[in-house]
Amino acid sequence: MASYQLPTLSEPTPVGPNQAVLVASGDLRQTANAVCWPAQQDMERRITDAFAREGITVTRGHAYDPALKHGFIWSQRMGMEVFAAIHPDAPLIVAEAVWQYSHHVLAGLRSHRGPILTVANWSGQWPGLVGLLNLNGSLTKMGVKYSSLWSQDFTDEFFLNGIRQWIREGVVTHDTSHVRPLDSAQLPEAEANLGRALARQLARQKAILGVFDEGCMGMYNAIIDDEMLNPTGIYKERLSQSALVAAMRLVSDAEAQKIRDWLDARGVKFVTGPNEETDLTDRQILEQCKMYIAAVRIAHEFGCDAIGIQYQQGLKDMAPASDLVEGLLNNVERPPVYHAETGEELFPGQALPHFNEVDECAGVDALVTNRVWRAMGFDPATTLHDLRYGEHYTGDGVDDFVWVFLISGAAPASHFINGYAGASSERQPAMYFRLGGGTLKGISKPGEIVWSRVFVMDGKLHCDLGRATVVRLPDAETQRRWQMTTPQWPIMHAVLHGVTRDQMMARHKANHLNVVYAPSAADADKALAAKAAMMAEMGIQVHLCGDVLKA
Repeated sequence: MASYQLPTLSEPTPVGPNQAVLVASGDLRQTANAVCWPAQQDMERRITDAFAREGITVTRGHAYDPALKHGFIWSQRMGMEVFAAIHPDAPLIVAEAVWQYSHHVLAGLRSHRGPILTVANWSGQWPGLVGLLNLNGSLTKMGVKYSSLWSQDFTDEFFLNGIRQWIREGVVTHDTSHVRPLDSAQLPEAEANLGRALARQLARQKAILGVFDEGCMGMYNAIIDDEMLNPTGIYKERLSQSALVAAMRLVSDAEAQKIRDWLDARGVKFVTGPNEETDLTDRQILEQCKMYIAAVRIAHEFGCDAIGIQYQQGLKDMAPASDLVEGLLNNVERPPVYHAETGEELFPGQALPHFNEVDECAGVDALVTNRVWRAMGFDPATTLHDLRYGEHYTGDGVDDFVWVFLISGAAPASHFINGYAGASSERQPAMYFRLGGGTLKGISKPGEIVWSRVFVMDGKLHCDLGRATVVRLPDAETQRRWQMTTPQWPIMHAVLHGVTRDQMMARHKANHLNVVYAPSAADADKALAAKAAMMAEMGIQVHLCGDVLKA
């Protein structure tokens, strides 16, 4: 009999009965990790102190790196090595004050047996809440059990009661009574018939999502497997971001300048400067205009109904940001793009839905929204936003919790007060976007919206649907909220209907949610009903959130 040297396997030392281990997933971009580390360090101290007062000693599962100037897990390999040294039954806290790449820690969390608690600080400074929601959505997709908490200073009763329950029971329970399954029989007949007809049309005349490289920034929750997606009538065209760069090289300076001229004529304010490293420059804008033309031409070549550009690892080192491009694509009124050989205008008079950061769940949502809203004669311009932050606001006719919805790209000008004339383009922050490029920035106009999120849970596609009102806040308050988040990005002030802050955080399974306007509250309700019917007919399990479609 052959004799082999077998690997020696030994489990890490178990933690004590009054101990927990803390880990922190970070960015893949070391510049962002270093800049954001002080906020993470402050949050971890507060969490550790809160647990200590309950008799629990929290120890970090990985050390601060003096060379990198941060203590984040910054790669998937590092995450695997960190978790190999943590006992799988240890109570585990995943603390997030920043945007994080979920795949850095998913391998360890997938096989972890002990109770898992994800925690974020309630702050708009860095996208910690956004990172938490992405991680939660990824764990939900994986079928990994977890609990979640959030707090401004980690001394409030909501947080303290949560950690006490987690210490005692290994879980934290939240109120999600605002969610109920769709009862299709209660939908208004005309809208139900429209939604079902559109779904049947999609099943017969199938649609394509053009995906410029999958899996942006560790967003495992934003990838839909083909076996789950295809039964809805939607398929993927897998495209490469390198092909986008190649197509940009075929666009002439003169063609790109026409796009810039079109935007200038409509009043977009480009905030430019001379320094490529810190300013938005005319050269960067011209490159973005080339990307816009190239993206439309590729979408036409492959017959795409919607596209998503990852704009991260790879493309971020080759070209300025895609954000201005994305906002243009999602607007019905946009600069014309012509076929390079025939001169035919491509997608004339239409939005070409773009799903930011190649979030395929948002792509499905945008495609459905586009078809329902067009069929009803409404402006189909849609975007996703990050659930970035929020505070209660009182004054100027508002007395409610007002969310800060914020996204670097994809927001269309028709969402803004004064449209293109109310828009500016400012350089993306250098710590995230080394080669610059401008956003399409504006303040979302007051009005009625439908919000939604497609997500994967229990091996199936689901969709949460709700309503909200976009309110106008005083300029000083808007500026305050911008300065405490990311002032270069478009902003929406949203009041959710019948959903509290903590209910939204407890339920939402993604960093993103989709939003679209309707002409009136009554129109928004009708459009939501038609969208719910279409989704349900596509085989997606629909959930209604808050005060919507109640008899």
